[in-house]
Amino acid sequence: MDPKDAELRQLQQDHGILQNKYRLLLEENRSLKKELSAFQFRHDKLTAAQMRHYTGLRSIGAFFWVLGLVAIFFKKTAKLSPGDQLLMVLMKLRLALTNTDLAYRFNVCPTQVSKIFNYNLPIINKRLSFLISWPSKGAIIHRMPNSFKQCYRKCRVIIDCSEVFIQRPANLSARAQTWSNYKHHNTLKFLVGITPYGKISFLSKTYGGRVSDKEITIKSGFYDKLEYGDLVLADRGFLIAEDLAVHGASLAIPPFSKGKKQFTSKEVETARQLSRSRIHVERAIERIKNFNILKQVMPLSMIKKADDILRICCALTNLEPCLVK
Repeated sequence: MDPKDAELRQLQQDHGILQNKYRLLLEENRSLKKELSAFQFRHDKLTAAQMRHYTGLRSIGAFFWVLGLVAIFFKKTAKLSPGDQLLMVLMKLRLALTNTDLAYRFNVCPTQVSKIFNYNLPIINKRLSFLISWPSKGAIIHRMPNSFKQCYRKCRVIIDCSEVFIQRPANLSARAQTWSNYKHHNTLKFLVGITPYGKISFLSKTYGGRVSDKEITIKSGFYDKLEYGDLVLADRGFLIAEDLAVHGASLAIPPFSKGKKQFTSKEVETARQLSRSRIHVERAIERIKNFNILKQVMPLSMIKKADDILRICCALTNLEPCLVK
């Protein structure tokens, strides 16, 4: 046999073997890609129950509604679609996951998680801020629950303050301003107001935990929202009756026991009725704190983002059904 023919035949055999190996590698590559895709978190692969757990949103439709508001403002990345970026941010808010945890889940590096979170957070806040709005007096009256009509038919808003734990600042002045005597911890404090039917209608920015309820109410611009004849329901810490009177509004708070041996039957009934009505603002705050990022001790690096975080959590809470029917 001609040596050249033998060499050609050997080359043809080697070529066939290489082709078979190439086909096997292609199949293996497809299989690995399929497994990787199944392992990665993807917004379009979550069930309704998973969506509720990871984001706090009640339905997949609610997620895509929010996505439609923010997607065009997100930066495009090679690995993450706008939907996956939104899912990542909401998972961090809802579950307080670390950047490293999210990086493993979405197959990116922790630095990219941090960049996506910091860039998208103010965008989401701006696009969802309309969900926290001050309704007209007519709208409040129209939707006034029966439980309020008898005793608090002029109620415009129920207010309360809440606090978020933060890391202890190194700066002594900041440490003093954020120290909360009530919580015995460094905190950020905010004022929240809800309508009689349970929607968040007012939210202040965050202040150092040292600020009093009265001071935060003045600084937040809350009084500018009120109209003549409005009734505000609050806790005993809100000593703002005189300030409200200047704006033509009135205050309903539980009676004080100082200097009294016991309440009269009328005071007991008043306190009971007020407690039944005020509990809804506590339930609203509980909904807000279901976003675990507000339950954890907030690191100092995140404090500049605290107002964005809080407002997004409150806006998403307003997508829930009304607290009071």
